[in-house]
Parts: sequence; C-alpha cells; structure tokens
Amino acid sequence: MASHSDPTNPPHLSCPAHSTYNKLWADAQVELSSLLAEELPPQPARPEKDRVVFFQRLITLYVRYVRVLRHLGEAYDQVLQPQKRRLIRGVLDGVMGRLVELKNDMVEKEFSEYHYMDDVLQDLKLTPADIEIPIPRFFLSERAKELEERRKMLSDITSTMEVPENNRDPLSQAMSVEEATRTLQVAERARQGRLRARFMRDIQRDKRRQSVAPGQRADDPNAAALCIQKMWRGHIQRERTKIMREQELIFLGMVMEPGRWRPGAAIAAAQRNEASRRGKQEEHERDYQDSIVTVTDELREAEGPDMKEKNKTQIRQWFFECRDATGSFPDYPDEEEGGSTLIFAEKTPQQLLEEIAAKEEEEVNKKPKEKDESEEKTKKDKGKGEEEEEEAGLKMLPSAFLNDLAVSTKIYGDVWRNRRESENFTQRHEVELIKEDKRPLIEAEIRLQVDELMRQELASWKLTVDKDKGGKTKASVKKKKASKSGKKKKKERDLTSDRTFESLHRELVEQGLLRQADDVRLQDFQGDYSYLGTTLRQNDIEPMPSLSDVRQVLALYGVLPLGSQVVHEKSPLIKAILLVGPAGVGKKMLVHAICQEAGATLFDLSPLNTAEKYPGKSGLALMIHMVFKVARLMQPSVIWIGDAEKMFYKKVPKEEKELDPKRLKKDLPKALKSISGEDRIVVIGTTRDPVSADIKTLCKVYNKIILIPRPDYSARYVLWKQLIRKRGGELTPALDLSSLAKISDGYTPGHMVQVIGSVLTERRLLQQAARPLTAAEFVPPLAKFDPVFQDEEEALKNWYAKTPLGKQRLKAATGKEEEEAPNKKDGKKKAKK
Repeated sequence: MASHSDPTNPPHLSCPAHSTYNKLWADAQVELSSLLAEELPPQPARPEKDRVVFFQRLITLYVRYVRVLRHLGEAYDQVLQPQKRRLIRGVLDGVMGRLVELKNDMVEKEFSEYHYMDDVLQDLKLTPADIEIPIPRFFLSERAKELEERRKMLSDITSTMEVPENNRDPLSQAMSVEEATRTLQVAERARQGRLRARFMRDIQRDKRRQSVAPGQRADDPNAAALCIQKMWRGHIQRERTKIMREQELIFLGMVMEPGRWRPGAAIAAAQRNEASRRGKQEEHERDYQDSIVTVTDELREAEGPDMKEKNKTQIRQWFFECRDATGSFPDYPDEEEGGSTLIFAEKTPQQLLEEIAAKEEEEVNKKPKEKDESEEKTKKDKGKGEEEEEEAGLKMLPSAFLNDLAVSTKIYGDVWRNRRESENFTQRHEVELIKEDKRPLIEAEIRLQVDELMRQELASWKLTVDKDKGGKTKASVKKKKASKSGKKKKKERDLTSDRTFESLHRELVEQGLLRQADDVRLQDFQGDYSYLGTTLRQNDIEPMPSLSDVRQVLALYGVLPLGSQVVHEKSPLIKAILLVGPAGVGKKMLVHAICQEAGATLFDLSPLNTAEKYPGKSGLALMIHMVFKVARLMQPSVIWIGDAEKMFYKKVPKEEKELDPKRLKKDLPKALKSISGEDRIVVIGTTRDPVSADIKTLCKVYNKIILIPRPDYSARYVLWKQLIRKRGGELTPALDLSSLAKISDGYTPGHMVQVIGSVLTERRLLQQAARPLTAAEFVPPLAKFDPVFQDEEEALKNWYAKTPLGKQRLKAATGKEEEEAPNKKDGKKKAKK
C-alpha cells in the first residue's frame, strides 16, 4: 500500500471509475514538476557555449512538454470534477504557451522554421507519433453551440442569396446553334455506340452457346456435368489457396487480422463512455456555476459584517499609531497605491509614511528621456551585444508561462495530490474549495467599501483637529499620474458605427468575403516524418522539410494561439503567415484545416476575390474596416489571401491590370498594425510564385514564411495508400504501392487526388473483387499532368534564402565554414612540423 505522500500514487486515485484519467493527470504533473525544476533552478544557469549541446537541451525540453500536453489534454477531456478541470485547463494553457516559446527559441538559435529530432527520439525511445502536436478537443467542444449557430446563420444567408450569372447551371443558359448541334451529335454518337456494343455482346453470347466439342452432342448431360465440376473445383481450390496464403501472412505478422480493422465491443463501449462522461461534465459544470453564486452570497451575508468591522478597527488603530508617532493624522493611501492593503502590511506607521512619500517623490523626479536614451543605446550596441552574447554563451529567452506553471503545480501539490475523495464518488464540486477561492474576492470587495468610509472618517477627524488648533484647513490635492505613453493613441474611427453586426455579417457573406471553411483536419494533410534530417545537417546538407514537419509548424503557429486566448496574449505574437510552395501541395487545404481545428471564421481577401468590389479609396477602406471589425467580433478568425504575390508584384502583367491586384498593398499593413494580443486574428497568405513579388515588402507583411515542398518517397507512399483507401479502393498484393510511389516523383498530392478520382469510378470499385487494382492503371492518367521539376523547387529554395531568416541561416552556415577553415590550416601546419 502506497503512502499518502507518494506523488506518483496519490490517495485520490482510489476511486476505480476515475482512476485512469486522474492517474494521467498525476503522471503529467510529476513530469511537469521535473521540467520546472530544470527550467527554474535555485541558481541561474550559466550560458552554454556549445551550440549543439544547447540545441539538444531545447529539443529534449520540447519533446517532454509535448508528452505532458498529450496527457493533460486526455485528462481534461474526461475528468468530471469541475474544480480539477479548472486547474488542468490553466496548466494546459501554460504548457501550450511554453511549447510556442520553445519553438521560437529554436528558430532564434538555429535560424530555421524546421528542426529535426530523430536523434533525440532515438535516445528517448520514442516514435514520431509521440511528438505530434495534439490539438486539444476543448477548442471545439466548449464552443460547439456557438459554432453550430454560426454555421446555421451562414447557411441561411447563402440559401437566400441569388446565384451569380457566372455560377448558374450551364444548361439553364441560352446556347448558340453551333453548341446545340455539337451537344446533340455527342449524345447521338454515344447512343449509337451503346447499341453497337450491346449488339456485339449478344452475338458473342450466341456463339458461346452454339460452340460444342467435336464428337459430343449439344444436349449431352455428362459433358455438361463435367464442365460444371471442372469450373467449381477450380474455384474452390483458388479460394482455399487464397485463405492459406492470408493465414500464412497473418502468422508471420506481415498482415493484420481482418477483425482487428473494425472496432471491437470494448472499443465501442469505451467510445460510448467517453460521450457519456462529456454529458456529465456539462451537468457538473452547471451545478458548479450555480453553487458559486449561492456560496458567494452566503459568505457575504455570514462573514461580510465581521470582515468590515475588523478592517475598520485595524484602520482606526493605524490612524492613532501614526498620530502618536508623527503628531498628526496620516494621508489615506489612494486606491491606485493599494488603499488599505498598504496599511495591513507588516510595517510600522513611520515606515509606511516614508514609503508613500518616496513613491510620490520618485514619480515627480522621473525623467522620460532616460527611456529614449536607453533605447538608442541598445540600438547602437545591438551588433556588439550579439557578439558579446555569443562569446558569453547561449541563453534561453525569458518565459511568460513558467511562473504560472509553477503556481499551478504548487496548487496541485497543496490541494489535490493527497486529497481523499472516497466520499465524492460522483465527482461533484467541493463547497469548501469554493469558499476558499471566493473569500479573498469578498474581502477585496468589502475593503473598497471600508476604504471609502474610512477616508470620510479620516477627513472629519482632520477637520476637527484643525478647528481645535485654530488653523486653516488645507485641501490636499494630488496630481494624477501621467500616462506612460505620454501621448494618447488616436482611436480608430468606426466607419460602420450606425450598423449592426448582423447587417455587416450578411454583407460580407453576400460579397463572398466571408465563407464556410471546408471540412478538413490537419491529420488529413498526410506525410511521413523526416528520419535523416539530423544526419544531413551534420554533413552540412540542408534537407527539405517533410509534410509532417509542415503540419507541426502550423499547429504551433496557427492552431494553438487561435484556440487559446492565454497563449495568444502571452506568447510571441504572430500576425501573418505566408505559405510558399508549388501548386497542388495543399496550401489552401492547410488554411481550411487551421480554421476547422481552432473553430475559426474564414475571411477571403484574395486579389481575385476582391476585384471590382468596393471600388475607390473610400470603398477599399470600408472593406478592410468591415473585415477586421467582424473578424474581431467573431474571433478566432483567419484572413486568407490567395495568390499573395499578386499584391506585391514587381510589375503587374497586362492581363491583370484591370483587376488591380495591388490595391491592398498599403491598407493591409496598416490593418495588421492594429492587431494586438487580445485579437485572435491571423492573416495567412498562400503563393506558388513568390519570385514575381517584391521580397522586401512581402517579408515586412508576413513575419513567418513557411516553405512547403513536394512530397518525398515516404510521403508519396503514405499518400497513395491513404487516398486510395479513402476513395474506397482495396489494397491487395497486386497493387505495388512502392513502384507507384517511385514513379510519381515530382507529383503533388493534388495530382494524386485527381488521378485516383479518375481511376476509381463507381464501376471500377464494383469490379475490384474480380479484378484487383494494379499500379499500371494509375500511370496513364498520371502522365497527363506536368510534375514539379527539380528546377522549380530549387528556385523556391533560392528565393527562400533571400528572406530574413534564410539570410541568417546562410550567414550562420558560412560563418561555421570560415571557423572550420583556419582550424584545418592549423592542423596541416602541426602535421608538417
């Protein structure tokens, strides 16, 4: 029997119905405590001079935090007790924020958006699936009703809209004589072809019936029985051979048993239990919210009067102590300074008065110029500071989440680690914990009331004393604190102040600027892990990222900050992301997947979509204002800009001059500046031809540029396998996926989807039992598409090397080579000696 002080087996896990998820929480907290002990040591850690060692430490921390996030996400999804869920949610936000910070650290130190962890995975004995960023389910589950209402509102608007002329059914439009003639000819030729095929089939059937072996009669029963026996025995033997082969493969472990593909009774029961627990979570949450109101009112009525009298007595005693020590009544501290909380601090009256006077003197003598001078000095010495930092060693950037995680971990240790819950079998809320949480809030509320009363009482006492002394009363006037910024920021003028949200929403939908995101997920962006990334980098070869790496980066930059308000406010702010890659690699799909994973609203500001809408400067300003206003009201929001290079063209092509693709070039950066940490809005641009754009202005707008490559061999193998299965195809030994993945080098997932759609028709799917799929069937339709050649991919890599992060990466690589060159020369000299 484990002792109650054992953190890995606490007493509150004794309840069998909840032990699994409580143990997940406990294990995650133990691992988190270990991580915090490493990241918050008693003595500050010394800078690390070895870049490799420092980066290995960063990656190890990152992988461990991912595992903690996965366990906490599962626990939060299934734990019933509402007060536990509150604490787990806070820890979840902290861990997600810390992951984003570590990713930012790795980018700053390695000058790359992609990092390869295959060696760390091998050391920790983990698989690539273990470091996949888990998307918490509460992003969608806690907003299910809101998202459903938005979806319904959008569908209601689109159903009442008139179909545009260019989107109408072609059959309903008027046809010319030539088009009508051509259509009739096609239909008549197809009818004649079907009749001819049916006629030939009937002729062949009659020939088979009339064909009789020489020396036999057409009605010989023995010959008929022999033919039937031969066909039946051949069929039976083929089926037996097929079953024996499948059993052999199952025995060797090369094929999974057919029954294992379907969820068993235990899995189905577990899924039902999970759904039931989510229903109980909502019920317990409602009871908890009702109990908070009831307990707070009871506390205010029962303990409020005693708190008020106690505070008054302590403040009066402080008045008299100050008068005895200084000979006069003190000034009452302002609410901005803390009010009576300064009085209740363990300080003597003289110390308190000196502290208040010192604060006032410091505010008066404060010089705002010092800040400007320090900023100029830091800008001038930026280069020197970086060199000194390199010489001193590498340090991790300061974190905004570690202290919050430490506080949450302490609360877990004090409240939940050793808590007995044998009587709380249903996992309802605990009233005593509500009282402990609400008592400080009630005390603060009463303190404000007492401060107002005691200020009046102190003023009357001072007036009485001054009258007794015969002196004149002095009005104490305190200057208000100057604002830190000095200048007030101009408030943005609301161009639509006279309009309701519903009217703005409807107009954006009707104009096609707000649309429903496609139902795709990040997991649908298939791709295998890069297993040789570290090895290639050690040999000074920059590997192309895998599609799995792209999925991980967008989960960190897009989904987590949009899904959590805390993460978005405290983590490094990412306002705009640019996805760069050849046509068909899945850029648009990733935009829709981010919207679906985070429950975000999708806005479309692509140059082709905004053409001829809201003409003129005033119309353009109104469009931008409406989009960002509605995006704030419906946050989280994603503003998608397709063909983002058109907005920053070096030279606009003649055929596109009428569309004016550069009309958003000046207004979009201004709108981006207005996005703050409170606004869960991200702009995502997609481009396949970034070379045609001005790279400086493009990089100023998009602070994160993600290069998406064409799929490699392993990714193509996974894609063919998953896409064929998704379409309804059966994978048999006759289908050589390895060869298919090899010959499809250079083709994108978009090409594969089109090829599979053209091959796996309804008729072909029905024929699979008699004629299994083969790789040769996919080759002819694949050959109709042009692949992404190596030259195009190299052009994108060369363009990326000119971006700010690409330049830093190139500079770091050349600096490393220059360092290695003198070392080689010194080694040769020593060898000669």
